[in-house]
Amino acid sequence: MAVDLDDVQEARELLADARCVLFDFDGPICRLFPRAASKRVARELVAKVDELGFREVLTDAVRSVDDPHAVLGAVHQAGQRRDVTELLPVIEGMVTKGELDAADEAVGKSRGTKGAERLIRMLSRRRVRLAVVTNNSPLAAKSYLKQMNLLGHFAHIHGRTADPGLMKPDPDVLTRALGSLRLRPEDAVMIGDTGTDVEAAKRAGVRFLGYGRDERKIRGLREAGAGTVVSSYLPLVEDELGRGD
Repeated sequence: MAVDLDDVQEARELLADARCVLFDFDGPICRLFPRAASKRVARELVAKVDELGFREVLTDAVRSVDDPHAVLGAVHQAGQRRDVTELLPVIEGMVTKGELDAADEAVGKSRGTKGAERLIRMLSRRRVRLAVVTNNSPLAAKSYLKQMNLLGHFAHIHGRTADPGLMKPDPDVLTRALGSLRLRPEDAVMIGDTGTDVEAAKRAGVRFLGYGRDERKIRGLREAGAGTVVSSYLPLVEDELGRGD
C-alpha cells in the first residue's frame, strides 16, 4: 500500500493544473484530534446526551466510537424519530468548543502537518486559489490558520453548517467552496485524508489528491478509490525549499 514515485509525479501534475486547491483541515493541514483527544470529546457528548434524557437516541455502536462527529450525526438522524431540537444545538456547541480547544492545542503543541505550511505558501505564490472544506467548525479552521499566519492565503473557509447531515461524504461543502470561488469542479483539486473525502470529491466532480500520513491512512484512501496518494508534502515542495517563506 506504499506511495511510489508515480504518485508523487501525478500529485505534482494535479497541483500544477489546478486553479484552486480545496484542503480538508484535520489531517491535511494539522493534526486537530489525536485519537485520545477525540475519544475524550466523544465521551463528553455521550454523557451530555444521557444527562439531558435522550439516552435512547444513541446505539451501543455509536457510544463506543472515538469520533465526535459520529455522535453529532447520530443525534441529527434521531430527529427523524423524535424531537431533538433541544439537544442538537447543545451537542453542536460542545463539538465546536472541543474543536476550538483542539485548534489552540494544535498550535501550542506544533501539530501542523509536516510540509503543509510550505505547500500552502507555494500554491499561494503560484496564485492558486485556496479554500478549506472541512467537517469541523469553520471557526476552528480560521482560529488555527490565523494563529499560524496562514489565514491570508485562503480565499474562503467552509465547514460544518447547522445541518450535520450535510457533512462529507455529502459534497455540500465542496459545492459551496466552488460557488464562492466562482470556479468549476474541473478547475479544482481536493486534498483529503479519509474515504469520506474521496467520496465527497467524486460526487462533486473534483479531482482528488490523498494525503496519508501512515500505512493505515494510505490503505483507507486506496480502498476508497483514491488514485493518487502521497505520504508527505515534502516531495511536492522540494523545488521551493531554498526559498524564504
